[in-house]
Amino acid sequence: QVQLVESGGGLVQAGGSLRLSCAASGRTFRPYVMGWFRQAPGKEREFVSAITRSGDITYYADSVKGRFTMSRDNAKNTVYLQMNSLKPEDTAVYYCAADTVDYGLGSAVSEYDSWGQGTQVTVSS
Repeated sequence: QVQLVESGGGLVQAGGSLRLSCAASGRTFRPYVMGWFRQAPGKEREFVSAITRSGDITYYADSVKGRFTMSRDNAKNTVYLQMNSLKPEDTAVYYCAADTVDYGLGSAVSEYDSWGQGTQVTVSS
């Protein structure tokens, strides 16, 4: 089983930046396809970004493309989400997720089977 722990959330003004981290652990951990999702109050959880096992390919939702950058350091079992030019509509709980089944570089919640507890990101206008 994979354990995921997010950190780095907080309160920031519009136009500011935050960097989220997700540390992975587990007895059988190996590099998996990883994703970031977010959920705003009253809304469904939505895809933000995903990254391949090696980190050579990333995939973003249109709403964050050009502003967010996902990366990973497999030596540290950690993935990152650099968020720039933040907007109030980016306010949400951000979740890290792992695809241990190997569905591929997916954007659906159902394609990820391990989840962190989430970290709150609040962007003020």
